[in-house]
Amino acid sequence: MAQKALKQLAARNTTKLNQTHLISLGNNVFFLLMRLLVYRSTYTRKTLLLWVLLSLPAWIVEFWLEKIGRPTYAENGELKKSGEDLEAKGLTDFLWDLMYWTWACIAGAAVVGDQAWWMYAVVPVYSVWVASTTVMGMRKGMAGMAGQGDDSAQTANTSGDSKRQKRLEKRGGQKVQYR
Repeated sequence: MAQKALKQLAARNTTKLNQTHLISLGNNVFFLLMRLLVYRSTYTRKTLLLWVLLSLPAWIVEFWLEKIGRPTYAENGELKKSGEDLEAKGLTDFLWDLMYWTWACIAGAAVVGDQAWWMYAVVPVYSVWVASTTVMGMRKGMAGMAGQGDDSAQTANTSGDSKRQKRLEKRGGQKVQYR
């Protein structure tokens, strides 16, 4: 079983991408059918323009994930490249969140109307929150490396003993020694 992990990653990526394309197609067809058939009076050029402009980020993300995640095979059917891991944390995770939120906005706009596109204002707020938590985490990590970490944690472990060890010693138990 040569390259078993790569073959599993390729299978997961293929499944995830096919599922993504079907959900995206279904969501956009649902929007168009709802606007054209059910809410015909509210289907205007503005509605169509909002749909295209605000769906564009999801389409771009979907295209990008397709490009980096789709496995490629040689002519003999052998796996050439498995593609990037589409379940990776970081930027890939953020791109999935962006696409899911866009789908929610499309479905909301299909049912409620053009006012649902205001839900998209959450994306920049979420982006700022993710960036700020990342920066704060990096700051704490850098402060800990420079010896400027949390003072309460440093004073609590000055002797290096755990709470359990201190209780055992207090009861008159034997002091635990490590080699």
